[in-house]
Amino acid sequence: MKRLSALFLLLAAVCLGAAAQFRVAPVLGVTISDLKFKQDLFNVDKNVGVQAGVMTELMFPGIGFGMDMGLLYTTMGAKTDLGSRLIWSSDGFGKENTMLHTFQIPLHLRFKWTRMNGFEDILAPFVYGGPDFDFIFAHNSIKGNSGVKNPYQYAFGELGLTCGGGVELFKRWQISAQYTWGMTYVVKTRKLDNESARNRMWVARVAYFF
Repeated sequence: MKRLSALFLLLAAVCLGAAAQFRVAPVLGVTISDLKFKQDLFNVDKNVGVQAGVMTELMFPGIGFGMDMGLLYTTMGAKTDLGSRLIWSSDGFGKENTMLHTFQIPLHLRFKWTRMNGFEDILAPFVYGGPDFDFIFAHNSIKGNSGVKNPYQYAFGELGLTCGGGVELFKRWQISAQYTWGMTYVVKTRKLDNESARNRMWVARVAYFF
């Protein structure tokens, strides 16, 4: 019985895979990011960055459900007024631009409206959501007085939760906007162990599917 069940599940997966539509697209976008610290010790302003890379879409015709994955170079961070606190101004830090460079791997479920009597060939709305896995590979240099280290420690990566939506035009172009809540910290101050921050980010982007 177990073997029959396993065979049935395997055949179902093969059938779904054969019916699914797989596409690839280059992506280009603009990010507006922020850092949410545990304590509001200094002013934090948003930062503008970029997102670029490639994404894939796997959709099941007739039901409108599918998923997307990708590999995206993404910059995120914020502008922090460390100089407003003596603990950092004494080390020569002031208004500092904190920018993180990451490789992002999104894994989203999505739904696309495809039953609109043919109008979906011109315009089809869609929504999506799921986790993002960011791997931090570089950050900008922040300099204080001679011999003083960078005021921040950086995580290896972060887990984010994203939701978004947009429209597909002529079955090729996708214009979308999304918001991401960081679930884990990305930076932590060296002098205050508990002063860590999570990422918050808006992204507006365009993709072209082949």
